[in-house]
Amino acid sequence: MHVALYQPQVPPNTGNIGRLCVGMGAHLHLIGPIAFDMSDKALRRAGLDYWQHLTLTVHPTPEDFLVWLGDRTPWLVSKFGTTLFSEAEYHEDDVIMLGNEVRGIPLEWHRRWPGRAISIPILGPIRAFNLGNAAAIVLAHARWRTGAFAGYRAPPLVDVDA
Repeated sequence: MHVALYQPQVPPNTGNIGRLCVGMGAHLHLIGPIAFDMSDKALRRAGLDYWQHLTLTVHPTPEDFLVWLGDRTPWLVSKFGTTLFSEAEYHEDDVIMLGNEVRGIPLEWHRRWPGRAISIPILGPIRAFNLGNAAAIVLAHARWRTGAFAGYRAPPLVDVDA
């Protein structure tokens, strides 16, 4: 499974999503231009212990990403999506795309893939979810729907005070 961030602007969000991708076994794609230096301390701090395990591809431009994407049709996470994230049919090689923290996903990309915008219900008085939270909600559900959690068992509880 792939998570793509369109022109991310907040290093800690990107770091947290990188950590999420490591934990969920997903490939992270960053679509440039990126608004920060990839060596930014905030980015590294958010995913520091796990960054070396991250499968990461940086696409310098949106056009480069589209070449990589080929014929695949991504899921666009958007508060304007007409399909609930929980109703989408996910597949193991799907691409889940999130827009940047200020502008979201460009309108022309919504038009390019009609019917592929998915939304997360907002039940309380907030404008939107944090980018990292939105990525976690959708990616965890998508991985569950594709059977990635089948057979998973939590590790045994360890008494850290013993």
